[in-house]
Amino acid sequence: MKRGHLFLVTAPSGAGKTSLVRALLQDHPNISFSISYTTRPKRPKEEHGHDYFFVDKAEFQRMVAAGEFLEHAQVFDNHYGTSRKVVEESMAKGRDVLLEIDWQGSAQVRKLMPEAVSIFILPPSRDELERRLRSRGTDSDAVIARRLQDAVGDMSHWREFDYVVVNDTFEHALAELAAIVTGRGQASRVDRPGLKTTVEALLA
Repeated sequence: MKRGHLFLVTAPSGAGKTSLVRALLQDHPNISFSISYTTRPKRPKEEHGHDYFFVDKAEFQRMVAAGEFLEHAQVFDNHYGTSRKVVEESMAKGRDVLLEIDWQGSAQVRKLMPEAVSIFILPPSRDELERRLRSRGTDSDAVIARRLQDAVGDMSHWREFDYVVVNDTFEHALAELAAIVTGRGQASRVDRPGLKTTVEALLA
């Protein structure tokens, strides 16, 4: 049986990654979504085993010590990790797998599985990123300021990825993602003309 592909999707907080991934998976049911483990408190409307596996820090550290994660990282004050067993079993069965992870986790996975296809999603502007963060209505001004500051650090890693998608409009970004996972994503390559100028404006 042909081994499945592994797709890594990364973005700064507020870039629209989660909404895009959900729509992509709905349109491409052949792709399995790997649910991460996290110590982050559950937000309203989130479900254990659907959005994340929510565990306390003690359980998370036990899993790290047991080598149960393909990758794990600390983001803000919380920990996130991907089950090695779940990913390997799905790919062995010929299914494509998508991981929605931060840049640190993506770097860890690429070291272990260099064949993984890595995708970085960017917001179209710093102002739009702040607007999206505020529209959640879940964070204080201080938290939003911190997330914006951290987003600049996250976005500075864009060159490490195979593809970069600028989420200017949802429909366009979704079409780019779909093209990448179906092997038609040449227009979204990280080395495409003009992308460097766009990113420099975001990081300025």
